[in-house]
Amino acid sequence: MESEKNGISSQEECKSSAKLLERLGEQLNSSNASIRRQAAFNLSWMQEDGLEVLKGALFSSGLTRTKNAAAYGLRNMRGRMKKMAFDVLRQGLKQRDSATREVCKHALRLVGEDIGESPAARKTAKPGIKDIPGKRTPPGRSALQRANPRGR
Repeated sequence: MESEKNGISSQEECKSSAKLLERLGEQLNSSNASIRRQAAFNLSWMQEDGLEVLKGALFSSGLTRTKNAAAYGLRNMRGRMKKMAFDVLRQGLKQRDSATREVCKHALRLVGEDIGESPAARKTAKPGIKDIPGKRTPPGRSALQRANPRGR
């Protein structure tokens, strides 16, 4: 309805939105972190189209910084797309690419979701440092005095 008021046809609107999606997709690959994050945030407001672009960037064979920006955008999805975005991040845990798995694992941790790690991945707690039994020092003598008896 608004496009009819402005005199913009639906075809022109589709072309402009396609250009915007393409431009934001290119900005996800930027060398500037601020531009990547802003593009990801803008894509997070674009419902299905934004989800598809972010999903493609996350599962691509691109750089890790692009995957991080895509995960940022998926974490910032709102409304009805939020559940779908988290499903995409969970799918990323099953990917063969280790960078994608790590990015998705980190993103899910940031939103507070429990990630079931395999028992092999969990490390057992290391025992603390134990005191070595030795001679008791007489009162008034420090370790330095015991090590250097001539210093008196």
